[in-house]
Amino acid sequence: MNKLVAILALCIFGFSNAQQKTQNTIYQFVVKDIYGDDFALSQLKGKKVMIVNTASKCGLTPQYEGLEALYQKYKDNNFIIIGFPANNFKSQEPGSNNEIAEFCKINYGVSFPMMEKISVKGEDTHPLYKLLTSKKLNGFEDSEVQWNFQKYLIGTDGKLEKIIAPKTSPQDKEIIDWIEK
Repeated sequence: MNKLVAILALCIFGFSNAQQKTQNTIYQFVVKDIYGDDFALSQLKGKKVMIVNTASKCGLTPQYEGLEALYQKYKDNNFIIIGFPANNFKSQEPGSNNEIAEFCKINYGVSFPMMEKISVKGEDTHPLYKLLTSKKLNGFEDSEVQWNFQKYLIGTDGKLEKIIAPKTSPQDKEIIDWIEK
């Protein structure tokens, strides 16, 4: 009987650990891109990922230019930027997904993947952002999305490693050092 209990406990404990490892990475999520197609974040395994909430009518909107330059410089070095338009701050992203895609392409030549508009805070927070902002879920630290263009830096293992304030330039030394290490 003791052997059976021990084996059962090991199975449960082992499953719990495996489940926890999956739950605190971005790889568990399939999101929709800006055109409505599925985008499995698991396809990013082995890459460093910057997740950034964006807006088209914000004082920080010119950061799209810096984000695109960063993406162009490092996209062939296992680095990707994923943009998530959000209308959580003073309605600064009122457009439809099609309008956002057109705005980004025409005004900033954005070629990094843009996802559909989501909520990054409040009662309707997207599950990915719940992970990014909750230490209980991400195993790193609690945070709150302060404004548009907050940056979450995800390591090659799919786990949150750094949170960068919205006003910080995409070319900031801290970000460059993180990408290059």
